[in-house]
Amino acid sequence: MAAPSLTTSPPPAGARAPLSPADQARRIALVGMKRLALGLLVAMAVIFAVSFALEDRYPWLEYVRAAAEGGMVGAIADWFAVTALFRYPLGLRIPHTNIIANRKDEIGASLGEFVESNFLSDSVVRGKLESIGISSRLGAWLTQPANAQRLTDELSHAGVGLLDLLSDDDIKDLLEGVAREHLLEPTWGPSLGRLGATLVDSGRHHAAVDLLLDKAQSWLETHPEAFGQSVSTRLPRWLPGFVGEMVDDKAYREVLAFVSTVQVTPDHPLREAIDHYLAEVMSDLQYDAAMIERVEILKGELVDNAKLREFAGDAWESIKGSLGTALADPGSALRTGITSTVLDVGARLAGDKHLGARIDQWLADAAGYMLQKYRHEIAGVITETVERWDPAETTEKIELQVGKDLQFIRINGTVVGALAGLLIFALAQGALVLFGI
Repeated sequence: MAAPSLTTSPPPAGARAPLSPADQARRIALVGMKRLALGLLVAMAVIFAVSFALEDRYPWLEYVRAAAEGGMVGAIADWFAVTALFRYPLGLRIPHTNIIANRKDEIGASLGEFVESNFLSDSVVRGKLESIGISSRLGAWLTQPANAQRLTDELSHAGVGLLDLLSDDDIKDLLEGVAREHLLEPTWGPSLGRLGATLVDSGRHHAAVDLLLDKAQSWLETHPEAFGQSVSTRLPRWLPGFVGEMVDDKAYREVLAFVSTVQVTPDHPLREAIDHYLAEVMSDLQYDAAMIERVEILKGELVDNAKLREFAGDAWESIKGSLGTALADPGSALRTGITSTVLDVGARLAGDKHLGARIDQWLADAAGYMLQKYRHEIAGVITETVERWDPAETTEKIELQVGKDLQFIRINGTVVGALAGLLIFALAQGALVLFGI
């Protein structure tokens, strides 16, 4: 005998898929029940033959013969009824036999309609969802750290897969299109002017002015030599050198003192001049056509098509790389944050009954809407699946599921037939005695 093949190649066209372990167990049980039912029929036939041959010598065997005869009739009748469901009895194409194979499509349609009417109704599904309390159960499950970590791992793997699935060129085109639509196409001047005017009116620009003054003072104190001879070089050459040094030193100290004064004086004239200048600039950005045009020219020089495309590409590569690294690293801040969020959501679902009731109601409404809109399509999956099944395979599937129980019909028919045959014969004999026939 050849050794069984260990390959997992698909079966050839027309071949049936191998039975699952559960179906193999059902087939063994079905064969056993068939043998038992057949054995009872054979036993009845043997008893009938023996009793029929000896009833003249032993009259009481007439009752045994009648019971065996009734048992055979019941067994054969029920064998025919059960067999007619799944195949042609003895291969004879008797009308209204091989019912499942011949009416497979009608059975599938009826099954789909039955499921649609009795299992996919809004009241059934809504009642079930409301009774099980999905939000509280989900919350209790999510509050377990192991479950939260497992969900985080699954979400991370899905995120990495999604990043690999996305087309880089398509994402870059999308980012470029969004940037072009929302960044380049609008006129910058009025928007910048309105934003700047708001900052100036609220005085928020003062922090920037203070920062500039602080930087200026720090630079002057750190680099006094950079200020040297900036004034003395403009003095007449006939003045002595020490005079120029004194002038340079005096100018340096005056500038440093001026900056210090501006720093500590909120209403200094320089500050007021800066406020006035910024207010004018912001007004020009909003209403001066020449200023607006200059900003547009500057925008075009700063961000042309090539630079925008490069910016979109760099942005996506940076985002993709950072997300991919963070999702792949179990100890990353992103995954830690996801786990923390999952635990928090679970605690809220488990502890906040009002929130849980709202979520359960929302789920019930969503399920009701989906069923109302797609109930027929969902049930249609059953009908379409049964229609695609091979008739012989369909018969086998159904027989494996219910055939064992149907064999009890044959067994019961044998027993009931025997009792009925015995009762009928006994009544007949009683009538003969009663009426003296």
